[in-house]
Order: sequence, then C-alpha cells, then structure tokens
Amino acid sequence: MLSINNISKSFGDVHALKNVSLDLKPGLFGLLGPNGAGKSTLMRTLATLQAPDSGTVTFEGQDIVKNPDAVRSRLGYLPQDFGVYPRMSAVALLNHIAVLKGITNKKEREAQIRSLLINVNLLKHKTASVATYSGGMRQRFGVAQAMLGNPKLLIVDEPTAGLDPFERQRFLDLLFEASEDKIIILSTHIVEDVRDLCPDMAIMGDGEIVARGAPEDLINKIRGKVYRKKVDKDQVEAMKEHYNVLSTRILMGGQIVSILSDTNPADGFQEVADPALEDAYFAHLYKLV
Repeated sequence: MLSINNISKSFGDVHALKNVSLDLKPGLFGLLGPNGAGKSTLMRTLATLQAPDSGTVTFEGQDIVKNPDAVRSRLGYLPQDFGVYPRMSAVALLNHIAVLKGITNKKEREAQIRSLLINVNLLKHKTASVATYSGGMRQRFGVAQAMLGNPKLLIVDEPTAGLDPFERQRFLDLLFEASEDKIIILSTHIVEDVRDLCPDMAIMGDGEIVARGAPEDLINKIRGKVYRKKVDKDQVEAMKEHYNVLSTRILMGGQIVSILSDTNPADGFQEVADPALEDAYFAHLYKLV
C-alpha cells in the first residue's frame, strides 16, 4: 500500500501540489492531467527526488519522506526527461544501473537485462551508445532501466511520448503484465493510455486531485449530459458564452463542439449515446460535475 496524505509543494509563488491525498494498492493507477497540473512534481516526490513542504508519504507502512532509502531499493522510475551517459552502450548502462540497484549476481543481471531488452525491442541495438538512439528508442530504454530489479513501486511519467503506435502498444502490454504484484503509477496527458489500461485513475488540475475513480464510473457521471454539434469556426466563441464547452475539434472545414448540459439544448445538438473518457476528463477538469 502507498499512502499519500495531504502533501503540498511550492516553488516560490507557484503552488505545484495542494494537499494531495491518495491511497494506492497493487495494480495500474492512471494519473491524468494537462501540462502544468503538478503530475511531474508529484511523481518526483514519490520517487524521493524531492521532499514535500508538508504532508506524509508511506510505502508498506514506512515513512519515505523521513527515510527515502526505505523505498529506493524497491522503486522503478522513468522520468519525463530521461538522461543517459553519452558514451555507454545500452547493455553496459543497464548493467551499471542494475549494480546500483543491488543486483550483485552477474548471471542474474545478464538474464534480467537480456529479457528486458527483448521486451522493449532493443536487443539488436544493445551494443550501440544510448546517446545515438532515436527519441522512441531512448524511451524504450528508459522503460527497461525502470523495470530492472522487479520493483514493487513503478512510476512512469509520460512514458508513451515519442512512441509509434506499435511501440506504444508493446509498452502498455509490458505494464499490464507487470501490474499484478506491484503498484504502477502511469502519469500522462494521453487519455487513451489510461482508458485502455487502468482500472483506477485520478484527474489532476492546478496541483489538486479533482476526481478519482474507475474510468467507467467517471464516464457514468456525465452519461446523458454530453451533446455535440458541428459549427463554423467563427461560432465557437459564441458557443463558449452560452454553453459549458468541453472540447472542440476540427472536422471537414468546420468544428465539432462538445458541451455538457443537464437538459437537451436543442438548437441542432445531438446527445452522445456513449461519452468517451476524454469527455469525462474535461468535465471534471473544468469542475463542471
């Protein structure tokens, strides 16, 4: 169990976290939010890279704010910006990281590294310098290093950024397979990643948790209240003055406007029979429900 209790963190006048509380058990947990919502600050705090200004974080009953070493040996972390040593090959760098994680048995290290390189489709590139990898390859390498040592707490921050659809699905499959006996926190702004993978999630905005629950439960809160209509581009601003606009997207020279309304607004709007998680995300983010 990971228990986050009323943690706050400020950087000057910027309040990055505001009394955030979450209790997490083994399985996949999705954290959705726009850029600047405080997701990365929360992930860095849980990874013991910075201490909160107030509040507590306990993992399996141990206070990891006061004693960060209590979790570091059981932690895997893939930050949003993953740096590497410029002249080391993938296999050499993974070996180095494995030793730092306490995997002292050489055969065990080699077996883990080979298995992970196969899983992230980098085995044939294992002797190449990681600094020469493409963005997607480097991201896959980051996944491999995070999973070294079979961590019990795995934190991945924007992990599918830069991955093509095939690589993204491979990575999501890896997370799903690993989630049975560990807590995995998937922090992202990509709604589909959470919808496809996570039975539990939270939406974060302006440093706060604004909603928490299963994706389907959050969708059910807006079911029967989402309406869409195609309008000309110059009508969008007027729509925002009269309706709770969730989102707009360009389609065939016009714009599809999605709104949230307790009653049928008529005026050409059509009810959405099956709202998407994206609709629920915006409704909760804008505090319309």
